[in-house]
Formats: sequence, C-alpha cells, structure tokens
Amino acid sequence: MPGHRIFAMSVADLHPLYVAKAERKGRTRPEVDEVICWLTGYDAEGLARAMADGVDLETFFARAPAMNPNAALITGVVCGVRVEEIEDPLMQKIRYLDKLVDELAKGRPMAKILRGPA
Repeated sequence: MPGHRIFAMSVADLHPLYVAKAERKGRTRPEVDEVICWLTGYDAEGLARAMADGVDLETFFARAPAMNPNAALITGVVCGVRVEEIEDPLMQKIRYLDKLVDELAKGRPMAKILRGPA
C-alpha cells in the first residue's frame, strides 16, 4: 500500500517553507529548529545532516532519536483535521510538526509551544 505523497517530501524542501511562514510573522529560523528538535529529539547537527542528506519525512521520523513524550499534548486542527484524531502514526507526527510551526507563527510563547511550564 503506497503512502501519502508528503511522506516522500524531503526535510530540506519542507524546512524553508516552515522558516518562511515563521519569519513572515516575526519569528526566526532558530525557533523553527528548536521546535523541530524538541519534537523529534534531533540536535542541531542531526537536523542539519538530515537536510543535507535529502532525507524524506518518512525516514526523518523513523530515525528520530526520541519523539518527545509531550507530543501527545499537541491538540488542535491542521488542514481541517484534529491532530489528536489522526490514525496514521507518521501523518500524525507530520501534523504535530505543522501544528507547532503554526503556533510559532501565531506568536504563541515558546514555553507553551514546547508544552512546558509557563
């Protein structure tokens, strides 16, 4: 059974779109990277390596050092679908990331985005 076409999209192609969205709203690339690293457990070097290697999203999440246990606290709607109700685990992880970048672009405080104490 073939996966969704977004699974084959490379992190290197998606990352600039996330950064552009955040920068349009006054946020920064380091903040986008912080959100990605928080969710996936990658460090800055690992994220840069994944982008340089042209890793697709399926591989990126499969190789993620440690998905953040607080990712389950991410709720809300992305593309008209509630992220907490998505059944496909990979699609849910991708939508978690989308939701975090949306929150960043909306100006939400980083502590709240990262589901930490205020």
